[in-house]
Amino acid sequence: MIQQFRIAIFASGSGTNAEAIVSYFKNHPSIEVALILSNNPNAFVLERAKKLNIPWIVFNREQFHSSILSSLKEHEITHIVLAGFLWLVPPALIAGYPGKIINIHPALLPKYGGKGMYGMKIHELIRSSNETETGITIHLINEKYDEGPVLFQGKCEVTNTDTPEQIAMKVHQLEHTWYPQIIEKWILGEKK
Repeated sequence: MIQQFRIAIFASGSGTNAEAIVSYFKNHPSIEVALILSNNPNAFVLERAKKLNIPWIVFNREQFHSSILSSLKEHEITHIVLAGFLWLVPPALIAGYPGKIINIHPALLPKYGGKGMYGMKIHELIRSSNETETGITIHLINEKYDEGPVLFQGKCEVTNTDTPEQIAMKVHQLEHTWYPQIIEKWILGEKK
């Protein structure tokens, strides 16, 4: 019998990565997206969850620290995927899912990582720093922002005419291409 894995996706924003992940694992023989969670009751990811018929939960900071772990266990979640989720994961959740929480960051860590480093802020910094490349970092999480073990980095060129918005588009393409594939390899224990 094939072992079954159930993913919970945490997201705070529009949910394009969440939708790409759900699409990738639709009809997968052993991995399914079973739950979408958000700390933002107005996040568009919740509309995507409804459209995709994925159960969803909205939570506040107190619930994140007290009851989310039990909700994940109730839904028989085996792995957690952070996809544009901005809060630091509490130690109890990390302890409940050791080595089973993955994140994507829209830059090549260790550059442009840490608290407050997300979204367009990063792309604007990359533009103003005259970087010639950027990309994504997919990593396991620990108790600090963006410092867990790196599983994969994907790169793209930054030209001197790229706007922050154009940089963001290049990075989103990398995210949608690579994140679902790396999640699959990580869950199934395959090497990159």
